[in-house]
Amino acid sequence: MSDQQQKQEQALKVVRDRIDRVDREIQRLLNERARCAQEVAEIKSRYDNRDAFFYRPEREAQVLRRVMARNEGPLPDQEVARLFREIMSVCLALEQPLEVVFLGPEATFTQQAALKHFGHSVRCASVDSLEAVFRDVESGHANYGVVPIENAADGMISHTLDLFSRFNVNICGEVELRTHQHLLMREAAEPATLSAIYAHPFALNQCRTWLDTHCPDAARIAVGSNAEAARQVQGAEGVTAAIGGDIAADLFRLDIAQANIEDQPDNTTRYLVIGRQEVGPSGQDKTSILLMVHDRPGVLYELLEPFRKRSISLTRVESRAAPQSQWDMLFYLDFEGHSDDEAVQQVLAELESGSVELKLLGSYPKAVL
Repeated sequence: MSDQQQKQEQALKVVRDRIDRVDREIQRLLNERARCAQEVAEIKSRYDNRDAFFYRPEREAQVLRRVMARNEGPLPDQEVARLFREIMSVCLALEQPLEVVFLGPEATFTQQAALKHFGHSVRCASVDSLEAVFRDVESGHANYGVVPIENAADGMISHTLDLFSRFNVNICGEVELRTHQHLLMREAAEPATLSAIYAHPFALNQCRTWLDTHCPDAARIAVGSNAEAARQVQGAEGVTAAIGGDIAADLFRLDIAQANIEDQPDNTTRYLVIGRQEVGPSGQDKTSILLMVHDRPGVLYELLEPFRKRSISLTRVESRAAPQSQWDMLFYLDFEGHSDDEAVQQVLAELESGSVELKLLGSYPKAVL
């Protein structure tokens, strides 16, 4: 070994020894944090006469915001927050493992959203309908559910809105997920050689331009989900591919032959976390309500005027015919603020004083990650 190599090894050893010391300290602190989580569980069980809520969405949002605010790099703020999300997830599992349901099958973007929000120590279970998600949460069979509410390309999911009018659940959080679509194959090959591509119809539509350009001769086979598409590719003859996300590639052990083939790379889907608890203020919150009214000229102006008077920003307004109701119209509103805020309380009181039926769906922290 040359003198230069010896000097390099000596310099590297110094840094590696520091890394080992840091790793030991990180491990010690992680276990100390886990013991604190166990103490929290013991205190809640001792003093709470009802079923204690071990998961506190407002507390988690505050912790993640502080993590990002005090981060000094070189790790990006978002990556540090994701690490802490996983730490909190595994510590929470020591207190009480959470049962979270989502619209199946497995390996869908909804499951990916659930894992992004709760971390990978949560127990996720798929159900066969959005109604089953609401029913399992309302009955207490599951602690929480994750449901899609809007997509940047396709707009609001009307069926989800209808279910909020039927079931008594609270919105406890929101998740925003970039829906990146990948070309998944058993073994990577040139797209032009593909004989067939399996995908959900939405995925085929979202990737149409890329498919037309790179594999125009491949048959496009619509299936019930991207997870089913990945399953089909596993057993298909010839050179085939599926369209799906990271979680589908991992679950079915497929190669990502081409990443991010969606035509709109900024396509984002927003999901809501539903539960049975009321969530306290986190400092940066949203509130969602349903308003059921009789249709008449100027009704929307009347509904929005209380928000304008108090300078409360609306983030979403959606209207549709009220299903199976004595009312004509249903309005879904998202706005900034918490139901504990005085201005928000004034708005809700003014709306309820009119010829309106109001249902408060919940106040919850704005998405952090």
